[in-house]
Amino acid sequence: MKKTSTRLADGRELIYYDLRDDNVRDAVDRRPLERTVTTSEVRRDPLLGDSVAIASHRQGRTYHPPANECPLCPSEGDRLSEIPDSSYDVVVFENRFPSLAGDSGRCEVVCFTSDHNASFADLTEEQARLVLEAWTDRTAELSHLPSVEQVFCFENRGAEIGVTLGHPHGQIYAYPFTTPRTALMLRSLAAHKDATGGENLFDAVLESELAGERVVLETEHWVAFVPFAAHWPYEVHLYPRRRVPDLLALDEDARTEFPQVYLELLRRFDRIFGEGEPPTPYIAAWHQAPFGTLEEFDGVSRDDFALHLELFTIRRTSGKLKFLAGSESGMNVFINDVPPERAAERLREVASS
Repeated sequence: MKKTSTRLADGRELIYYDLRDDNVRDAVDRRPLERTVTTSEVRRDPLLGDSVAIASHRQGRTYHPPANECPLCPSEGDRLSEIPDSSYDVVVFENRFPSLAGDSGRCEVVCFTSDHNASFADLTEEQARLVLEAWTDRTAELSHLPSVEQVFCFENRGAEIGVTLGHPHGQIYAYPFTTPRTALMLRSLAAHKDATGGENLFDAVLESELAGERVVLETEHWVAFVPFAAHWPYEVHLYPRRRVPDLLALDEDARTEFPQVYLELLRRFDRIFGEGEPPTPYIAAWHQAPFGTLEEFDGVSRDDFALHLELFTIRRTSGKLKFLAGSESGMNVFINDVPPERAAERLREVASS
């Protein structure tokens, strides 16, 4: 992997990740951009104890542009985009309309490929491995920023999810706090460790799933399963067999095997609802241990946390979506229409031949 860092016309950082070492990235951003001005502010809810990002400048962000005006495609001739070069393998850059900025963290965009009409599932294993290396490198770099406590790499795919740019891409949020979902996991981890005299909850969950009927696929270094209490119609959790706290700690064997496993999962997701159906909308979310102090979670260290990826879709059946209505949005109590055992069975049925 070759890494080249440069700056866009408004001062934002852009990084090329290349498969070949001889690629030269010296294209200049020719757009007449003024420096980005953000209004991002993090406010804490005193009743719930969680945080909300207030970012009014995002009202003006790019919204469903035509393909020939896509800001994530390479620049070509007089059509100038966020990527100055005429081609790229993987690119990461600071979001022009960030939810978090400055002392409130940082937001980045990850472009998986220059092919506008592709998806992550269309990548080769070599390309997917390069994305993994980009995620890992950005996690390492962002973890050193004084305002950052947790790094979250994710992909939103599909208009049903709310994606406003059709180009295959994901994002990285660097939060100035431990996110509420991770805090819940850490509290459960601490309580289980105390109640069992030291057993790791993540290890116990993985062992239980391996002995059950919800495993979707397993390889030498990875296990994918539908969780016992899945929130979403089709939801898969992907764990490395060797527990590690973050992407940085994955060993070479797990890194080598990841593209094969992940691409297979994504391709199965696109086959869940049968031939002729539109691509399955999904969210793919990496859960990593926070980099800040864990003193509030008694007896838990970063090494107790288990890196894992959660992949889920809001489509519950052909032509129908799962909406977060009263119980989910009002009380955070999910109601799942698809039994997790049936979801796992379906995801095994659609395996590649």
